[in-house]
Amino acid sequence: MSKILIVEDEEAIADLEKDYLELSGFKVAVANDGETGLEKALTEDYDMFILDLMLPGVDGFEICRKIRDVKNTPIIMVSAKKDDIDKIRGLGLGADDYMTKPFSPSELVARVKAHLARYDRLTGSAAEVNKVIEIRGLKIDTTARRVWVNGEERAFTTKEFDLLTFLASHPNHVYTKEELFREIWDMESIGDIATVTVHIKKIREKVEMDTSNPQYIETIWGVGYRFRV
Repeated sequence: MSKILIVEDEEAIADLEKDYLELSGFKVAVANDGETGLEKALTEDYDMFILDLMLPGVDGFEICRKIRDVKNTPIIMVSAKKDDIDKIRGLGLGADDYMTKPFSPSELVARVKAHLARYDRLTGSAAEVNKVIEIRGLKIDTTARRVWVNGEERAFTTKEFDLLTFLASHPNHVYTKEELFREIWDMESIGDIATVTVHIKKIREKVEMDTSNPQYIETIWGVGYRFRV
């Protein structure tokens, strides 16, 4: 049974999310302030974190950053703030998804299931044992989930690694943002594909010598992205 930690200061919202997730078969813990949530996240084992953005004590951004320093566990960030800058910041810190309140509890459950299913497949599968992709100084070990650029190892979040590996595994194929969202996040874009754009930007910062003239991941204007070989 997967364990989920909800960090949410509005108790009514936390209780509603908890009820729906437990009805779907998950074991759920709740923290109603940032300090408690951060302590539980770093000292206890969970399979998923659902973080509110605005929290007393420590905000969701800081919790996300500190989790990503030590864990690749999937993170969904939720907030009533609709500004793109908050979404971009959250995704840039390593969140796997961003949901804007209000949202239906059933949508939250669907996204939780999708993220957990994909994470389990990627970390538990033995189908690609010892598979390494090497392209012009870029080395991706798909088994160990490690990446080197010209011999120097770079750290990637779960979704950054998944997206880079998928593109590198299908060189010269042009994918739309919607196609990449469905492939990596296992769900429809629901009209929001900023997640893909942010993750491509973060990947480029880690693998490209010059992000203004990318040598690996090209933008095909009006269409999407392509991995060059």
